Amino acid sequence: MTIILAVTNQKGGVGKTTTSINLAASLAAAGRRILLIDLDPQGNATMGSGVEKNLLTSTIYHVLLGTEGISDVRISATQGKYDLIPANRDLAGAEVEMVDLSHRESRLKTALEPIKNEYDYILIDCPPALNLLTLNGLCGADAVMIPMQCEYYALEGLSDLVNTIKKVRAKFNPSLRIEGLLRTMFDPRNILAQQVSDQLQQHFGKKVYRTVIPRNVRLAEAPSFGKPAMYYDKLSKGAQAYIALAEEILQASN
Repeated sequence: MTIILAVTNQKGGVGKTTTSINLAASLAAAGRRILLIDLDPQGNATMGSGVEKNLLTSTIYHVLLGTEGISDVRISATQGKYDLIPANRDLAGAEVEMVDLSHRESRLKTALEPIKNEYDYILIDCPPALNLLTLNGLCGADAVMIPMQCEYYALEGLSDLVNTIKKVRAKFNPSLRIEGLLRTMFDPRNILAQQVSDQLQQHFGKKVYRTVIPRNVRLAEAPSFGKPAMYYDKLSKGAQAYIALAEEILQASN
């Protein structure tokens, strides 16, 4: 059965795209069929997958507007051994153009129907905002993964996001659930980070992944080479952490 996972947090710079790319590659390496959807106009997941976004003529933008079918836009991210629905700056105009369209919040969900059974996991890299694109991601997903840094402001943003998920569940997607909270860019020497991590575990319990993603230079360098970290430096702590996260997710689904 296909699991569609929206990777989201309205706070920027918390590792959403890094998580989307590296989790997709790690799950693919474990033999799963993976589709990664870049739903961010910045197109960072596209570039980080080794695809030149500025050369694309068909993207998720065309899928949302209904001018292209999703299978026509799908490409192979050979660097990560998964399939990709790419994005570029064109997507920035999609929100305005979708306003007058029917069922504008569920256009991604509808577009996915013909192909979703071809995959074990579909990951949606959402933009760092609670906008119509993110709403499409949440309406199309079965569950939400929330990457977050263990810092003070992250807790406040998490509260807003949880409330948004509740509203989406009430109005559009009753089966939407929080799959897990992922601690990213974690520095165990930072006392505040440890305190926030403890608070998360106390409040969310088993919803907090055991795997912790460390602050790691190799994770930061890999996108500039258009590769997931495991194909840039598999022995790095960052790459190993995402491999461990994939294993944790697969064990939980068995």
